[in-house]
Amino acid sequence: MLEALIFVVFPFCMVFAAISDMLSMTIANRVPVLLVAVFALVAPLTGMDWATYGWHFAAGGMVLAVTFGLFALGGMGGGDAKLLAATALWMGLNVHLVQYLVASAFIGGLLTLAILVYRKSPLAAVTSHNPFLRHFADGTAGVPYGIALGIGGLLTFPNSPLMAWALARLAA
Repeated sequence: MLEALIFVVFPFCMVFAAISDMLSMTIANRVPVLLVAVFALVAPLTGMDWATYGWHFAAGGMVLAVTFGLFALGGMGGGDAKLLAATALWMGLNVHLVQYLVASAFIGGLLTLAILVYRKSPLAAVTSHNPFLRHFADGTAGVPYGIALGIGGLLTFPNSPLMAWALARLAA
């Protein structure tokens, strides 16, 4: 049961956040809340010691402080900030968090460049009414960074502590 929660909840939340941000330029609060709640309930049941558990929450808190500073300066959306912090909670204060942040930043940079090129192209005018592409075509809209966060999370989650535990349990 715990393995199923680990295998399903995090990836589902990452995909949901990416699609939601692409379609509506918002990430619902229920996504980071679900990530935090499931981690808080599941991690101790995996045998994670309390110090490590605390460091995971410290990672989430530190990322939340930094990202809300960026949000206050207008450099990041609130949903992106909350999703980053909730994902940091799952990764922990270790190299997995750095891998997630670097992967998401790299993918986000590529996404931003692609959207800027797309907005300058004649294709943007033709596809601006498509529900999947309308925010990409809108020059006044920001970048749906939840896409990059979702992809970065999916790429780095297989190496995360909880996934390693779940895979070890299945292998045993």
